[in-house]
Amino acid sequence: MLWRPGRSPGFAARGRSHDATTAHERWEAVTVDFGVTPFDGLPLPPRVTICEVGPRDGLQNESTVLPVEVKAEFVDRLVDAGHTVVETTSMVHPKWVPQLADAEDLLRMVVPAPGVRYPVLVPNERGLDRALDLGVRDIAVFGSVTETFARRNLNRGVDESLEMFAPVVARAREAGMEVRGYLSMVFGDPWEGPVETRQVVAVATRMMALGCTELSLGDTIGVATPGRVEDVLDALVASGLGIDTLAVHFHDTYGQALSNALTALRRGVSRFDTSAGGLGGCPYAGSATGNLATEDLLWQLHGLGVDTGVDLQRMVDTSIWLAGRLGRPSPSRTVTAFAG
Repeated sequence: MLWRPGRSPGFAARGRSHDATTAHERWEAVTVDFGVTPFDGLPLPPRVTICEVGPRDGLQNESTVLPVEVKAEFVDRLVDAGHTVVETTSMVHPKWVPQLADAEDLLRMVVPAPGVRYPVLVPNERGLDRALDLGVRDIAVFGSVTETFARRNLNRGVDESLEMFAPVVARAREAGMEVRGYLSMVFGDPWEGPVETRQVVAVATRMMALGCTELSLGDTIGVATPGRVEDVLDALVASGLGIDTLAVHFHDTYGQALSNALTALRRGVSRFDTSAGGLGGCPYAGSATGNLATEDLLWQLHGLGVDTGVDLQRMVDTSIWLAGRLGRPSPSRTVTAFAG
C-alpha cells in the first residue's frame, strides 16, 4: 500500500514527516489491497517495468524548447525516482522534430547509471550510425500499422518502412543492443479509421521477425477501449508472440488510458510506456492528446500491490518541477491531487 507511514522512500529522502492524518494516507482505510490478484481471480504480474518516454515522446510536441541542461536534469531525476528504462531522445532530423535538435549534446551530458537503459529512437541507418558513435546501447525503431500514417510519418509505406528497418535492427543486434519496436496506430488511424486486428497481427509479427526484442503497441490517437485491447493482445499471443515481449503505449484522448492499462495488466502485460506528468502527443497526428501519465499509472499499480520500483512522490516532484520549466500545469490528475 502506498500511504502507510514509513513505506515511502521519497518522503523520507526529502525530510518530510509522515502524518497519518494527511488526506493521502487516510485512503489507507478505504483502499482495498488486491495484492497480485485482480477482480476475476487471474494473477497479475507481480512487477511491472515502466518505459518512461517523457524526455523523447513527451517533449517532442511541446511548443517550449527546453535547454539541454534542463533535459539532462530531467533524465537524471527520472532515474533518481527509480526508473530503469528512460527513452532519452531521438536521432530524427532536426527539421522534422526541432525540439530534439540537441540530441547529441544531451547524450554526451547524460551519465548512464548502472542497470538503467536509455533507448534512443533511430529512423534509419544514418541515425543508427550517429547513435553508435555516441555510445548508445539501446535503440527504438518506429513503424506503423497503417499505410497513410506510415507515409506521413516515414515518407514510405508499411512494406518499405519494414525493409528500411531490417538492416537497422540487424546491425543493432549484432552490436549487442536491445531494440524496441514501436508500432503506431494499432487501434485506429485519423485518416483510415478503425484498424482490423488481423492487420495489427500481420505487421506486428513481421516487425518482431526483424529481431526486435520487444514491441510497444501504440494507441497513437487514444481511441482504444478495454475490449479492443483484449482482442488485440489475445490475437497477438495466439499468433505466437510472447506476452512478455509486448508493451502498451496509451494516450488519454477519451479518458480510457487507465482502463486500457488495467485490461492489459490483467492480460499479463508487464511493460508499460508512460510519460511524466502526461506530457506528449504526436507531431504527425494532431488529434493525439497526452500520453498516459506515469504518476496516474503508478497510483493504480501500487494500489493493486504491483511493484514498479518507481517512487511516486519523486515523480510528482519531478513533474511539478518540469511544469514550471514548460510554463503550464501538468495534465496528470495524480500530480494535481498531490500539488493541491
